Amino acid sequence: MATETVMEHDVDKHDDGGNAWSGAKSPFKASYGKLMMWYFLLSDAFTFAGFLIAYGAIRFSSPTWPVPDFVFSTAPFGVHDAPLIFVTIMSFLLIISSVTMVRAVQEGHRENKNGVVFWMLLTIVGGAGFLGCQAWEWNNLIGTEHMTVNTNPFGSHEFAGEYLDEKGGSFDAGDSYLIHGHTAENGEFQWDQRPVRYETGETTVEQFGPKSFGALFFFITGFHGFHVFSGVVFLLIICINVGSGLYVERKNGYEMVEKIGLYWHFVDLVWVFVFLVFYLL
Repeated sequence: MATETVMEHDVDKHDDGGNAWSGAKSPFKASYGKLMMWYFLLSDAFTFAGFLIAYGAIRFSSPTWPVPDFVFSTAPFGVHDAPLIFVTIMSFLLIISSVTMVRAVQEGHRENKNGVVFWMLLTIVGGAGFLGCQAWEWNNLIGTEHMTVNTNPFGSHEFAGEYLDEKGGSFDAGDSYLIHGHTAENGEFQWDQRPVRYETGETTVEQFGPKSFGALFFFITGFHGFHVFSGVVFLLIICINVGSGLYVERKNGYEMVEKIGLYWHFVDLVWVFVFLVFYLL
């Protein structure tokens, strides 16, 4: 009898309202779903970090590298010689969509269904606008400038009016920085402005800019674009669920909206680093 009294007293002493003995408590007051989202974002951050570190290692081991002010100097509607204007618009759309995502999460905490739907729709519009801009940029680089994963028509600019290819040789820039060409009658593409020719014994080798530039650009920006596309799809699905009232009965501050918000902010943050390494450095 005395033993039972001591055990009851010990339980009451350490129970503290049931917190110590109830178990299954969420660490840092985060639910299981949000905790798993943080784990996913951490692993994804390592993936992007590996890609960007590889880009830096290849770039700084190359004797020449294209200058962003000349590579990304075109915009829609025939705009030329406007360095980084178009990519600035792209970045602005993504950053604004992150702000609207914050507002959607705030309205979710207030259990305001209509407010969540409104701000999520604006976030979807911003993400779709970013994807549209990226599609135009890719189309311009591939279709107009003829840049591919293994061909880079951009050399390294010099003030003397010449440009360097990946081996350090120079060629005249002419009226344009880019090496343009045209389609011949036989259907094959021909360069109007040829790069430097190197005589290596009995073989003549023609070089453009560093080949790895195109491959790295399309792979890394494409990988980020895939994340944005996936985010837009998830946002649309969750927005439909919010509008249907699926999350109303849960009374958890629209936690699903908060979780997709974490993902969207991560995508926005990654773009800051992608923008830095490709468009500014």
